[in-house]
Amino acid sequence: MIDGVGASKVFLPHCEPCPNSVFEYLSEHFKHIDKLEWQQRFEDGLILDSSGQKLSLYSSYHPNQHLFYYRFLAHEIHVPFREKILFENDDLLVVDKPHFLTMSPTGQYVQETLLVRLKKSTGNAELTPIHRLDRETAGVVLFSKRVETRGAYQQLFAERRVQKIYHAIAGYCRDLNFPLDLHLRMDKGNPFYTMQVYEGQPNTHTHIQLLEHNQTYALYELKPSTGKQHQLRVHLNHLEIPIKNDPFYPQVTHKAPDDFSAPLQLLAKEIDFKDPVTVQDMHFCSEQVLTL
Repeated sequence: MIDGVGASKVFLPHCEPCPNSVFEYLSEHFKHIDKLEWQQRFEDGLILDSSGQKLSLYSSYHPNQHLFYYRFLAHEIHVPFREKILFENDDLLVVDKPHFLTMSPTGQYVQETLLVRLKKSTGNAELTPIHRLDRETAGVVLFSKRVETRGAYQQLFAERRVQKIYHAIAGYCRDLNFPLDLHLRMDKGNPFYTMQVYEGQPNTHTHIQLLEHNQTYALYELKPSTGKQHQLRVHLNHLEIPIKNDPFYPQVTHKAPDDFSAPLQLLAKEIDFKDPVTVQDMHFCSEQVLTL
């Protein structure tokens, strides 16, 4: 781990003709990465062979082995909101995530991600998210601290033995009667990073309760029993009460990456489960609050 970032692994296959150097192969194989960026990574000692030795621009290509590289961005937009650790023991880290912070390195975010921030602040290179929240969503999220017990926590989510409560501010409609249970079939939409409702056997379920409202907006309590991508956002949009400030639903709107003025009003408020290691009942609640 370097500055909170773990290494990515690449396998070097047998090629005909054989590349003259590792640099030549990486530049050709990963054409979406500028050649000058690969050059800078070699010069900064960020490309290593399987034994951990730093490679140079002139290191020969040897097939059928792995190498490792570290990814950094020359320019990365700072997310001006901080996470807060709510609980920690030997196996578990519970964090209150702010809006606009991506969970793990991807695309234009590396240092400005929750995982890298936590690895840097805790010094624990083994930290791994047990579940995920969208970049736009705030609230409680769990991280595994040790490989030895990680599978037990992941199994909780796979077997749906975790109860989650979300809060959302969305449109108010006097014609809708709450509480209600919404069962919908969801799958990939267009654009590819969105989800869509389809006819057919439902594969998602959310229990929705109205907590309070004014003439325009309402505060809802959402209890999903399934965990499809964007499920809560799609469900409320399907009821024609989209979540306030949603950039995807009902239509995709593109904001400047440094525009933090209108966070999605969706909060992972509470989480309950029986700890598979300590066998204790666990309950965690976000300190953040959504207000009308």
